[in-house]
Amino acid sequence: QVQLVESGGGLVQPGGSLRLSCAASGITFRNFDNGWYRQAPGNQRELVAKITGGSTNYADSVKGRFTISRDNAKNTVYLQMNSLKPEDTALYYCNAQGILQSMWGQGTQVTVSS
Repeated sequence: QVQLVESGGGLVQPGGSLRLSCAASGITFRNFDNGWYRQAPGNQRELVAKITGGSTNYADSVKGRFTISRDNAKNTVYLQMNSLKPEDTALYYCNAQGILQSMWGQGTQVTVSS
């Protein structure tokens, strides 16, 4: 059974940092494209950051502030988020995308507020 379990969300003040983690079981993360997406109330789910092969891609809104990484030994993908802004508030989801399947975690809430 495939499971993606996110953790690390929470409440943080503007300018603060959080690190999200996504631990996978039942699949090997490095065999898939790995991404972080987010969805704020009333908005569509949007791509935040992605690892595709050896490359990383970021939404323009997070470039220079967020970093996606993967620890193959731990089968875990991370999203380091720095200089957080109120507009980063959303439910953040981990994704593993293969040719025939797309798998999602349950999401972790990030709230940026003073």
